[in-house]
Amino acid sequence: MEGSFEVDPKLLEILVCPLTKAPLRYDRAARELISDEAGLAYPIRDGIPIMLVEEARRLGDDEKAKP
Repeated sequence: MEGSFEVDPKLLEILVCPLTKAPLRYDRAARELISDEAGLAYPIRDGIPIMLVEEARRLGDDEKAKP
């Protein structure tokens, strides 16, 4: 079930990074919501985005979006 999970585009329109309030992008392969501005990846567990800064992981330099 979890492998087939997709983030609803409408949900992506309203979810923002709790730290920066910037928009998020969905990383389908990692099942994470990415805040490029904060350099954080928020996990999605059992189809639920975990929007807590303390649960997010820091992005490596190679993972950050290039302008």
